[in-house]
Amino acid sequence: MSAHTRAVLQALLVTALWSTSWVLIKIGLDDIPALTFAGLRYMLAFVCLLPLAWRGGHLSALRQASRATWQRLIALGLLLYTVTQGAQFLGLERLPAATVSLLFSFTTGVVALLSIPLLSERPTRGQWGGIVIYLLGALIYFYPVTFPRQQIEGLLIMLVGVLANAFSAVLGREVNRAATLPALAVTVSSMGIGATLLLGVGVVVQEVPALSIQNWVIVAWLALINTAFAFTLWNHTQRTLPAVETSIINNTMLIQIAVLAWIFLGETLSAREIGGLALAALGTLLVQLRRHL
Repeated sequence: MSAHTRAVLQALLVTALWSTSWVLIKIGLDDIPALTFAGLRYMLAFVCLLPLAWRGGHLSALRQASRATWQRLIALGLLLYTVTQGAQFLGLERLPAATVSLLFSFTTGVVALLSIPLLSERPTRGQWGGIVIYLLGALIYFYPVTFPRQQIEGLLIMLVGVLANAFSAVLGREVNRAATLPALAVTVSSMGIGATLLLGVGVVVQEVPALSIQNWVIVAWLALINTAFAFTLWNHTQRTLPAVETSIINNTMLIQIAVLAWIFLGETLSAREIGGLALAALGTLLVQLRRHL
């Protein structure tokens, strides 16, 4: 088996794991408050990644980082983990998994728009076309636009989550483009900061229930396998796979999540909603392909 084929299979494994996260989160939310749940997941993942960062000498690099770099890392942790992940878990409390996945996928389009003033990276014609196709798919999926109150709350929460996710992507691009810190150092520091605040808010604002063995298994699996292991493996595949291939593979999650939610959560989709998801996936893919179109 070639290194390229092995990397493709590894990347497909990662997206499959990430897609199952949405199902596991929906199941865990029956017993665990959303913010506490998210905080536990990422705090445990941070604890698992910390020894890797220490053994690799990444913590010494963090100690030598400038004040401006630390300010960016703190902002990245708050946006990417505290706000984005908090919004994802709160959104999944109120909305179907396929809907949350669809809304989060629009992050790519928002990033393309934000990149113009913040990174001086102008989207291509293909990216603009992808944004339009995505919006058309989203309109088809949500038509007719009628939502109960709980879903309106979920949509507003997801709006905040998408914006935070997009700004964190731009900030993460700025931090990593500077290449002053190893990628693992950026991940561990930002995750530690964001997860600490997220768990703290969850403990203070929401009750902390007694977790069953099943609850702990779900939290542990999400933290150890779907976060610490999956993110590490994904970074490894990017040594071999071009950005275009990884973006195509990552884009399959939109459909994977819809199928898994149908199988395990009983979330049915009409032919119109399936068509909307397919169009949105195509639009997201066109945006991700960037200058390779």
